[in-house]
Amino acid sequence: MDGLPDFPWDLLAPAKVVAGGHPDGIVDLSIGTPVDPVPELIRDALAAGSDAPGYPLTAGTPALRAAIAAWAGRNCGADPAGIGVLPTLGSKELVAWLPTLLGIGPGDVVVIPQVCYPTYEVGARLAGATVVRADSMTAVGPTSRVRLVWVNSPSNPTGQVLPQAHLRKVVDWARERGAVVASDECYLTLGWESEPVSVLSPEVSGGSYDGLLAVHSLSKRSNLAGYRAGFVAGDPALVSNLLAVRKHAGMIVPEPVQAAMVAALGDEEHVAVQRDRYAARREVLRPALLKAGFTLSHSVAGLYFWASRDEDCWTTIDWLAERGILAAPGAFYGPAGQRHVRFAVTATDERIAAAAERLAG
Repeated sequence: MDGLPDFPWDLLAPAKVVAGGHPDGIVDLSIGTPVDPVPELIRDALAAGSDAPGYPLTAGTPALRAAIAAWAGRNCGADPAGIGVLPTLGSKELVAWLPTLLGIGPGDVVVIPQVCYPTYEVGARLAGATVVRADSMTAVGPTSRVRLVWVNSPSNPTGQVLPQAHLRKVVDWARERGAVVASDECYLTLGWESEPVSVLSPEVSGGSYDGLLAVHSLSKRSNLAGYRAGFVAGDPALVSNLLAVRKHAGMIVPEPVQAAMVAALGDEEHVAVQRDRYAARREVLRPALLKAGFTLSHSVAGLYFWASRDEDCWTTIDWLAERGILAAPGAFYGPAGQRHVRFAVTATDERIAAAAERLAG
């Protein structure tokens, strides 16, 4: 624990108290937790699979493995027959433990983006590895100690989409050094002004999945954050190794959740409905932020606006809290985020409208 940073969301507690004092209640746009209903067909599948007295399969049921592979084929451009797949307890668990599961440790280097999801760094620290923040491989330097490179497109928190050519350069660079590329693609299907591409696509992978892992989650696309439903797909040898370790470690997705995942991955209608909800909320919040004097950077995909008032993020957080709005300080995502805040569009229509009204006041 001595090597881990403070849990960032605990630092937001004072601002949450202030925002909660607003006469009309708090508008919480910080964590980005889904608030819309779990689709009925998924709840039905969960209930139907609830008579599960035995231990679930760590590898996932045959039906789930087939559903994941088929989904990756449709959405990532992958060859369903050529990739390895493995269900995970959401995506955060895998992000936190991937360096350890890969055997990375002291003396090894894990490369993460300059501004990124905090758990990339936490996972490297848990393994005792050295963290290097870099958005280009030339910035990493000549070290041969790199074992893992994280990329995230669309980005959390910025909403940036990495071009296909950039991802291919990262893959080529990592393969020359025998490093694994882990691509966090949890927002892949939420491109608004730019179309994200998976690391598993032929244009990026070159037709080979060697050294590649794509991490996905059903939390946002299907409102399943409470189910802890995610998966990893890619290099069959790497996925096989992850499975072997997880069989010992007991990181198993419950069987009813596996049944729910099959239903969720096989249906696109509920995904389109949820996407329309988020699109409508973006259309309300975006102009309100601009009119309030915020500058937006990237923010072309995913569920967040990366915004700045050209001041320290905590000053902005206090300004927002006085108006009953809670956002995420950019400092949570690395030193380079110190002058930004992140707004999530996952609140209800009513709360998003309330935020827009308060920003105009």
